[in-house]
Amino acid sequence: AFSGNTNADSVVYYKLQHTIKARFLRFVPLDWNPNGRIGMRIEVYGCTYRSEVVGFDGKSCLIYTFNKKLTSALKDVISLKFKTMQSDGILLHRKGQNGDHITLELIKGKLSLLINLGGTKTNAQINITLGSLLDDQHWHSVLIEHFNNQVNFAVDIHTHHFHAKGEFNYLDLDYEISFGGIPVPGKSGTLSRRNFHGCFENIYYNGVNVIDLARRH
Repeated sequence: AFSGNTNADSVVYYKLQHTIKARFLRFVPLDWNPNGRIGMRIEVYGCTYRSEVVGFDGKSCLIYTFNKKLTSALKDVISLKFKTMQSDGILLHRKGQNGDHITLELIKGKLSLLINLGGTKTNAQINITLGSLLDDQHWHSVLIEHFNNQVNFAVDIHTHHFHAKGEFNYLDLDYEISFGGIPVPGKSGTLSRRNFHGCFENIYYNGVNVIDLARRH
């Protein structure tokens, strides 16, 4: 709640401590000045929004290889937006040496986050599904946070928090992430099944703008 002015001419200014991304803003008056007439005027100042977009044709992928010296082994944050008319496709994949991997895949219009700890037991795999009808050609936001064994997986307004058991703290992953598909080892330009066909916007890995790097380099 924000207190407004008590006369006709004074301006009351508030600056939010954190930025907010929204499509609409709703203002709900809670009280009026009992000594004056009812009236309200509001102005909103936005922040600069940078948009980097890349398109995938179902036969391509974007590979990001990062510097292991600048990466924390226990913390990862990946965020992106996507839109597509295809109900299936690989959004991102990161593999390890011992069969460990993290895969984000669109399956029948829903997003599935698969974490494989490299074992064959049931508890060696974690599969979380969020969202529905995500193949509607509208932008959808994705956030994956991994800190120690706490994982936050968010798709639009839906969020799932969970603790990964055991050795997930020490998930042995390569310093490489592929977006849009899974490259076949030893076959340049060849991808595995169900590659992504659509657009990504603002892919960030631990604060690094991956699309901007691809565009410049």
